[in-house]
Amino acid sequence: MNKTLVDVEHLVTYFPIMGGIIRKAVGQVHAVEDVSFSICEQETFSLVGESGCGKSTTGRSILRLIEPTSGKVFFDGTDLSTLSPEEMRRKRKNMQLIFQNPYASLNPRMSVRRLLEEPLSVHMKMSQTQMDREVQWITEAVGLNPEQLDRYPHQFSGGQRQRIAIARALITKPQFVVADEPVSALDVSIQSQILNLLMDLQRELRLSYLFISHDLHVVRRISSRIGVMYLGRIVETGKTESVYSTPLHPYTKALLSAIPKEDPAETKERIRLEGDVPSPANPPSGCPFHNRCKSCMPVCRQTMPDAKTLEDGHTVYCHLYDT
Repeated sequence: MNKTLVDVEHLVTYFPIMGGIIRKAVGQVHAVEDVSFSICEQETFSLVGESGCGKSTTGRSILRLIEPTSGKVFFDGTDLSTLSPEEMRRKRKNMQLIFQNPYASLNPRMSVRRLLEEPLSVHMKMSQTQMDREVQWITEAVGLNPEQLDRYPHQFSGGQRQRIAIARALITKPQFVVADEPVSALDVSIQSQILNLLMDLQRELRLSYLFISHDLHVVRRISSRIGVMYLGRIVETGKTESVYSTPLHPYTKALLSAIPKEDPAETKERIRLEGDVPSPANPPSGCPFHNRCKSCMPVCRQTMPDAKTLEDGHTVYCHLYDT
């Protein structure tokens, strides 16, 4: 087992709800609620869950692009919450983010060359010759033609733009990358190419990934371990094959039952969730999933379940396993 690179402890992120004539806080959105997990060196840990469950907010809170309300994030042994803005800026060359939408994350007024040189000019003291060499290297590493460096983002396809976004994130040679749904905006045929690229670069550059996605097929292909999120909380974590083969939490079982089978002749029971997702501004008491769970017990409505770790590090937050 490689050593732990990122350790997230009881991370909480709330957003104020402003109202009234004087625009004061009248409530809070519980975007991330008591999230804890760790990521080892050269590991891919994935967060999965439906839209709005807090996956992207968790990733950005770890990088302090959004300031968390409470909790701690340790990166290579350093508590990021103790760093000043200047110290955090220097740390960012080792922690990068790949955004979801390559159409919006690239400045349309900058050529690809300038987009790739900008991280080097901000984080690294390099001569123009050195920057040219690094730009050439990362361009070839992500499968782009160096002759296209003086073109602008609108002159590229969606897959090429995502390669540019990946190159920009990796040009500082970070140790840790948050990949926020990096293939969800791409055609299915291009998704496979980008996933292969991310895995190849992980081996070459010895990267650790926090991979955020709602696509369970994609997550199974790229992940070492998985965390399943619901309403701002992690409800289950474990090794990828363990979670897929023996899901424990009722929400995880419902998610996996929705994956289409490759063989149309194969049948399986689809678990349909009733009711609506509660509002994160007014989360329910007890287990956040109890109002949609067919196995709900009285204790589920009153008490938040503790973590139960079963064999092989498979952990679930559910009262069904209290005994």
